[in-house]
Amino acid sequence: MVFALVALVVLALLGAVHRYLWRRFVGDTTAPGSTLRRAGTVAAFVLPLLSVGAMASGRTGAPFWLQQVLAWPGFLWLACLLYLTLALLVGEVVRPVLLRLLARRDTRAGAPGSGTASGAAPGTVSEPAAETSDGARPRTGELVPSGPAGAPTSSGLAPDASSSAAPHSADAAVRTAAEPAAEPETESPGESGAEPTALTATAPAPTATAPTATTPAPGPSRRLFVSRVVGGAAAAAGLATVGYGAYGVLRGPSVRRITVPLARLPRAAHGFRIAVVSDIHIGPILGRAHTRRIVDTINATSPDLVAVVGDLVDGSVADLGSAAEPLAALRARHGSYFVTGNHEYFSGAQQWVDHVRELGLVPLENARVEIEGFDLAGVNDIAGETEGQGPDFVRALGDRDRGRAAVLMAHQPVVIHDAVEHGVDLQLSGHTHGGQLWPGNFLAELANPTVAGLERYGDTQLFVSRGAGAWGPPVRVGAPSDITVVELASRQA
Repeated sequence: MVFALVALVVLALLGAVHRYLWRRFVGDTTAPGSTLRRAGTVAAFVLPLLSVGAMASGRTGAPFWLQQVLAWPGFLWLACLLYLTLALLVGEVVRPVLLRLLARRDTRAGAPGSGTASGAAPGTVSEPAAETSDGARPRTGELVPSGPAGAPTSSGLAPDASSSAAPHSADAAVRTAAEPAAEPETESPGESGAEPTALTATAPAPTATAPTATTPAPGPSRRLFVSRVVGGAAAAAGLATVGYGAYGVLRGPSVRRITVPLARLPRAAHGFRIAVVSDIHIGPILGRAHTRRIVDTINATSPDLVAVVGDLVDGSVADLGSAAEPLAALRARHGSYFVTGNHEYFSGAQQWVDHVRELGLVPLENARVEIEGFDLAGVNDIAGETEGQGPDFVRALGDRDRGRAAVLMAHQPVVIHDAVEHGVDLQLSGHTHGGQLWPGNFLAELANPTVAGLERYGDTQLFVSRGAGAWGPPVRVGAPSDITVVELASRQA
């Protein structure tokens, strides 16, 4: 019931995030019915299905070839989903700022006197002249009598009301000359005996109308422009981050070196080097070549002992046994040792314990061995409790000589308090991946006492490796993969 509820919450969250991505990357940037919108909509449905299939195929026993087909696009999309969403959330802060800046720019461009609001030359009125009552536009070239209203014209008729009346609106008060005025006619005094009426006419105007600015070609709206800029920047940032993180995983882990002083370590064991490697995660994505890179990197450090602290595989021996075979080439003066991680219990832990033994590694199943100057112990992972194979500290450490230094291999850092209780000097762990995908390190801190590196708990020191591989997306951001050479130092030296 609880698992079903969690699954529903996860699916609902995935659906909401994909809806948000579709809106910002597709809905806000493409035209309805366009090819790009159709393609983006299809991707918004197919990609989450691939991710769900990649996560479920391994747990449901799907054929290994199908797991491999789904793993690359499905898990990579999960990493893309994370960083595209984070980039868009940053864009939500930038979006209103850009809109405000563009609006301010357009306001300044359209201010009076700028000459750019309408494209017309200064002093030119671009509004159309008002029409007369009969629907015809008055011509500015018509004769206007200078005498009192109603004075007869040369033909003895009253002037047209539309030409002598005041303009009907302010828009008609100023007009651009369109036609030349006709020559005024005058009567001879001898013909009528009346004094001639003085007539005036406006100056002739050119026949061409005032030039207007060329209308610019229509472009995307301000909001569409900002959506495309923000969406493009978010896509570039998110995909570049995922690409860089995937390159780091496929390139292989780097080597780190730390020195850990132990109070009870004898002088003879001073400088003892342990190559610590965790979370190799051989699986549908990281296969035999990945294992070979790790083995070559470890052998290049010439360690005295190799400690493989869990999560070696993500799959069964039948599917991944050959991918793990390069482990047989590990070389160390005091051998190579292995403890189970939680993922071994998803993959057939006992079969893997038997297989690594065949490859030359020594499984420490709640057991201990004596090395030069210290005891090396190992406990099963907490996940083994479901199979009655959980960690047993009494069995591994209960009857040992407390005068000797003790180094414990335990996959999960959370057992550090049991290690302190049993007088362990140094615990070697993995499991956290250092967070693997930032900001996952903040979530890892909530569940683990130490996410990466060396810390002290009472008289016990805890070292947590970030791991040599990756689970799920073959991507690491802010937590590069590593193999750490831990050099033990004697305080007596």
